[in-house]
Amino acid sequence: MTTAAVAVGERIPAWTMEFVDPARMKTMAAILRDPYSVHWDRAGNERLGIGPRVINQGPLNVGYIANMLIAWSGPTSIRRLVLAFARPVLDGDSVTAGGVVTAIHRADGIDGETLATCDVWLDRAGERVVTGTAVVCLTMPSTTTDRPTPADGGEGDSPA
Repeated sequence: MTTAAVAVGERIPAWTMEFVDPARMKTMAAILRDPYSVHWDRAGNERLGIGPRVINQGPLNVGYIANMLIAWSGPTSIRRLVLAFARPVLDGDSVTAGGVVTAIHRADGIDGETLATCDVWLDRAGERVVTGTAVVCLTMPSTTTDRPTPADGGEGDSPA
């Protein structure tokens, strides 16, 4: 993607998780050491009045939005992601991450990255369940530096 190809108002290509898998939720609960049973105990959820389904962990929902951003702008492009969780995502749901570019600006600092600020969301059956904003880099910083190297007689990083 080139910076010139991105404009305010541009929609980010959607990313869909067709089936939110309860086995992944149980695995994530173990990885996160998350003892909250709403993520794996259907019977317990029924007793709580939630119903016979389990609730997806927030970090998995964040991952769906991050996957959309990475697919659009690259694996090292996310600079900031701030989200609000309005409704739970449940096992068996199909969710789609989407977004739209709301601003493009040049970052201050040495790298001078071109950044896009985006509204982002996660929808389930037309209902917006997660909303937020993201800042992604549209241009990767140069891999060269302006500081002198040892070969130039300067103090730059020297090979080990």
